Amino acid sequence: MKALALTTLAAVLMAGCSTAQTDTTNTTAAAKETKAATEAPTTETSTKAADTTKADSSSEKYTIGISQFAVHGSLDNCREGFIEGLAEEGIKEGENLTILYENAQADPGLAAQIAQNFAGQNADLICAIATPSAQSAYSVGRKNNIPVIYTAITDPVAAELANEDSTPVGEVTGTSDKLPVEQQLDMIRKVLPDAKKIGILYTTSEVNSSSTLEEYKEKAADFGFEIIESGISSSADIPLAADSLLEQVDCLNNLTDNTVVSSLPLILSKANAKNIPVFGSEIEQVKLGCLSAMGLDYTDLGKQTGHMAAKVLKGEAKASDLSFEVIEEAAFYGNTKAAENLSIRFPEELTSSAKEMFSEISEAEAK
Repeated sequence: MKALALTTLAAVLMAGCSTAQTDTTNTTAAAKETKAATEAPTTETSTKAADTTKADSSSEKYTIGISQFAVHGSLDNCREGFIEGLAEEGIKEGENLTILYENAQADPGLAAQIAQNFAGQNADLICAIATPSAQSAYSVGRKNNIPVIYTAITDPVAAELANEDSTPVGEVTGTSDKLPVEQQLDMIRKVLPDAKKIGILYTTSEVNSSSTLEEYKEKAADFGFEIIESGISSSADIPLAADSLLEQVDCLNNLTDNTVVSSLPLILSKANAKNIPVFGSEIEQVKLGCLSAMGLDYTDLGKQTGHMAAKVLKGEAKASDLSFEVIEEAAFYGNTKAAENLSIRFPEELTSSAKEMFSEISEAEAK
């Protein structure tokens, strides 16, 4: 009997141990399930937080004032390229961007007024196209804490918008359309092997034109040329200045002078009447009837400017952190219709490497 009792007691004890082990296992599994359940919402919450941050960034809205100094093709292309560059960075008109656009009609006083208007409308940034507009915009912007991004500025240092090392003088930066002077002179020599005198019309108040003119005068002799210059104060001076200059030269060479370019159809008409070639400085001038140019693509210049503006708007950099940028590449553009009218034939070495050739002369469009 005693042996039977001991056997029974051992069986009871073993059963108890088994139950305890089962309970412990169940408790551990329950704990794991609770932990997994707790962690899952945390991961989901984290993901939602990231999505919310992204949404907040993309929902930021901006207002940009675009001040364009004059109406002509290259500056129009800059403006359109600028808007495209912003769009490539996710800043799109009609979605998260409001654009205030004004054109100064080549009037420095109006350019200053436009900059003041943008400040009054609380623009987040001003895009200034061409030197006079950029100078006015920066004058207003630094007083109102509005960053300025410029484009189509031939010499930002001479315009007092940048230091000698290309760094900004304040919250202002952008892109330069510095002309490839040596390449242009070389091209003119190839097209007109017997020419001696090149005429240049320029506006005396535009620092970009003055600095480029000086470079032409310094380098012209290296290509066997003499530069004959004629300064103007306004577009009203152009007819007489053009007539006088055309009596002294073998060809005219256009700069990116805003006032002069705005009157390009008149200049071309006078030059064509005397069978004197006019060389341009960019693609739009060649389309209008200039013989040819070693020029820049102003749409690309505008896009580059738009990318810089996006960095400032998004807070990735201050304008004062960004040195101004220059497009280094210039390409040959020619107008075969203008050449035909002047009984000129382009050398094969130029046409074979041309970026674009035009077979007709376009009319200037007001924009």
